[in-house]
Amino acid sequence: MVLDFNTLYPFPGRLDRLFDDLFKTPLPEFRRMAYPPLNLSEDEQALHVRCQVPGMAMEDLSLTLTDKSLVIKGERKAEEGKYYRQERPVGSFQRVVHLNVPVDRDKIAATLTNGVLEVILPRAEEARPRKISIEAS
Repeated sequence: MVLDFNTLYPFPGRLDRLFDDLFKTPLPEFRRMAYPPLNLSEDEQALHVRCQVPGMAMEDLSLTLTDKSLVIKGERKAEEGKYYRQERPVGSFQRVVHLNVPVDRDKIAATLTNGVLEVILPRAEEARPRKISIEAS
């Protein structure tokens, strides 16, 4: 005996429409987040990039400064073992931070403390704000 539930309850058609609608327009929670997450801030002296890379060693990270961008590369290696759930991303990653001001390349500093990579990019002298005095005539 075969029962056709479509005649009794219209749920299967609604479920199909739900999945069709769900995948037509991406929802914000399905948006892929850039990795690693970072904060970019600035003050009068420098640009500050703070990037979360927990559990990574300095040897696994690479920083490159080009004319207009800072490139952060790295690779998180997978730990050995049998996984029942794996939410921490593994593999190679790259983030590019576009810089809108010239930086002093000789004074750049980078530190890795408690899983936070901080890169301080001092502004070049010509890019720093200057106070202009006004003279009365």
